[in-house]
Formats: sequence, C-alpha cells, structure tokens
Amino acid sequence: MTDWFARPVLNVRNLDASVRFYTDSLGFTCPWRFDQDGVAQVERQGSALILATTWPQKTGQAVIFISLNVETPTPQAHTAAVDALRAEFLSRGVPVKDGSWGYRLLVIDDPDGNQLFFNYPAENQ
Repeated sequence: MTDWFARPVLNVRNLDASVRFYTDSLGFTCPWRFDQDGVAQVERQGSALILATTWPQKTGQAVIFISLNVETPTPQAHTAAVDALRAEFLSRGVPVKDGSWGYRLLVIDDPDGNQLFFNYPAENQ
C-alpha cells in the first residue's frame, strides 16, 4: 500500500507577505521557496501548504480544512487543543472568526482571503 501526502495550493498576490503571515502570525516554517517561480511551501506540525502567485485569477478562493489530532482522542481534549490554538492566534494578533459546517469551526482568513478551518468536535459525540 502507498501512503498519500497532499499539499494544497493557496493562490496569493504577494509571496513575501503571505510567507510572512504564515510564519510570523500562524507559526508555520518555510522549508523552501522559489522566488523566480513565485512559489513557497509552509509547514506546521505535519501540514504543508504551497503558496503560489502562479494563478492570480484564483487568488483567495481556497478553503483548507485542518483537523487537530490529539494524543487523548476525547471531545474534551480536542476542544482544549482548538481553544489553545485560538488563544495562540489571538496572542499573535491574528483575527479569529467562528464558523460552522455542521459543527463549530475556528476560521482564519489569510491576507488574500484564503480560509483555514479548524474543527471543534461535533457536539453529539
């Protein structure tokens, strides 16, 4: 069996500004970037995103769903992990929104309007 590893592409207007937002504001690292191509990868805790200026007509249209895996997989532990992430982002000055997709979400908009959805556990668990 072969494992898959997906890296969604988020289209952005300004590569420098986007890399700075993801690293300084959201705590990602940037292991590589190709400025001549307008492409960089950012990573945090096993998640990798590609930021690209390649398709400007698609800028700001991405929605990325990110689930947090907790060591003790209980609804309480999961809620605590998302709440801690919320507190981290707020302490870094990142606007945090609440959302819903059948259950509660923590929503982050990047500078271009791409959205990151972090889910809370479903209340009926």
